[in-house]
Amino acid sequence: MYESYSPHPLLAQVPLTVSPFINLPTSVTLPYTYKSVPSTLPPSVTVDPSNPDVKTRYVVSSSGEHAAHPEEILASCLSLEEHLKKTRNDAENAIKEWEDAISQRDLAEKRRVAPGWLDREEKLLQPTRLTPSRAEQGQEQSLLDSQSADQASSRLPSMAPRDEGEELDRAFGGLNVK
Repeated sequence: MYESYSPHPLLAQVPLTVSPFINLPTSVTLPYTYKSVPSTLPPSVTVDPSNPDVKTRYVVSSSGEHAAHPEEILASCLSLEEHLKKTRNDAENAIKEWEDAISQRDLAEKRRVAPGWLDREEKLLQPTRLTPSRAEQGQEQSLLDSQSADQASSRLPSMAPRDEGEELDRAFGGLNVK
């Protein structure tokens, strides 16, 4: 296994010199209290020999009041992460339901204002007639003979022409500019 050491023939011809500036190491004297290192590791101080299944809580808080095992800390972190994900998903679902409810109310309002407009492909609305037209009745009457002005005005909504200048003066007061 071990080969006998024989220097290279060329290196054997080079003389060795000892420098006065180099101190070669000397052997160390061991004290009388020296004990040799055991070849096996001692049993762990974190494991209770009477109950080896219980994990020792050796991670201690800075206050010293709380102690935990690293696996317990990891488990609590994972449960917190799951809780946060669940809370986030619940919040996103609540927001989506809220937005859907708003869009449904908006759609219902639009259908109330213009029924049939959003339900069909064709977008042409035509009013339905409650009474047959005069041409269908075969009678031609003048506007004065058909109804009185009070009856006609009571059925139709009154629309007064809007004067936006007057509305602004009413809301903000007049500037007396003429």
